[in-house]
Amino acid sequence: MTRHCRFCQAPLEQTLVDLGETPLANSFLPDSPEAIAAERRFPLHVMVCTTCWLAQTTETVPADAIFAHDYAYLSSYSAGWVAHARRYAEAMADRFGLGAGSRVVEIASNDGYLLQHFVAMGVPVLGVEPAGHAAEVAESIGVPTRVMFFDETSAAALRDEGFAADLMAANNVLAHVPDIRSFAAGFRVLLKPEGVATFEFPHLARLIEQVQFDTIYHEHYSYLSLTFVERLMREVGLSVFDIERLPTHGGSLRVFVGHPGAHAETEAVAALRAEEAALQLDRPEGYAGLAARVARVVADFRAFVARARAEGKTVAGYGAAAKGNTFLNVAGIGPDDIAFVVDRNPQKQDRLLPGSHIPVLAPEEIARQRPDYLVILPWNIAEEVMDQQAAIRDWGGRFVTAVPELIVR
Repeated sequence: MTRHCRFCQAPLEQTLVDLGETPLANSFLPDSPEAIAAERRFPLHVMVCTTCWLAQTTETVPADAIFAHDYAYLSSYSAGWVAHARRYAEAMADRFGLGAGSRVVEIASNDGYLLQHFVAMGVPVLGVEPAGHAAEVAESIGVPTRVMFFDETSAAALRDEGFAADLMAANNVLAHVPDIRSFAAGFRVLLKPEGVATFEFPHLARLIEQVQFDTIYHEHYSYLSLTFVERLMREVGLSVFDIERLPTHGGSLRVFVGHPGAHAETEAVAALRAEEAALQLDRPEGYAGLAARVARVVADFRAFVARARAEGKTVAGYGAAAKGNTFLNVAGIGPDDIAFVVDRNPQKQDRLLPGSHIPVLAPEEIARQRPDYLVILPWNIAEEVMDQQAAIRDWGGRFVTAVPELIVR
């Protein structure tokens, strides 16, 4: 069956990586035979359009099946991410002179982790968030939030209500929308003439370079390069004028966008264009060879858990993150390999990880059960976790990360 690009409709012919069938990465299960029997799996196959260079999943799982009212991810449970958001708010307020007469709108505002910082500055805000539970949390801390999906139509409705924005933020959401064209067009509609939109997303170049296959899951419909994002913005009537490179999520970009001619382009844009050209992200060759590197990472981790089991060692996990769920399912890991995973989010506790069916417990279980190894599944916050859980060294416990290579420390 010939598949077609979600953006430009050209036939898709090049595979980036095929990870088989996995369940939805944030669909945690009750610990019951009925729930396990009813669990669904979907193909997790990423292909690259050789016309517009959008890397994309081939299976479009409906967004409302993923971002339901009880969607489990809440941003504020990562102290590092909240600190990142605070630094962003301070920098944007300073750079663009935001104050009481301004308006900041965040798309996919989650639990108010970012907009709360603008509220504290006295800057009017609006969050747009499709997950009802996250929106309720945001409202409870004083962040006005609309429960809706964002696109060109909803943007026009918000504009007509008087919510035109001086600054729009979209952190780690551009990859999450199936109709990426209508989503991006909504920013053109809602931005004031001199307004600025910022988009943060993991950089596809880093995914390939660092074998970050665990950042692939069904709610990430797209995997993004500047090569594609510039084309996207151009086609919806916007223009990229600046770029910042960020360490978050294993290497991300913050792309600054405005109406054409409203802001002067910085040298950072040309520099990244040149880098992506050197990496051949505008040619099929730039996307070859990832599958074999994924297989090596998986084989190394399976060998590690087999050795630990043979030696009678206990392995636990930290962080019931979506990336961890992709990793565990692709590697075929289950509760015989990792006894339990801890997570600070009470919504995830006393449930089972999707697919692997490993139980999720509160972080206090680490001190109680004293595992020999603690696998940090969200490797992007490994330093934060090792600081928090340093006490495991008191009983000889060691930390493990598996991507981009197995490290035991």
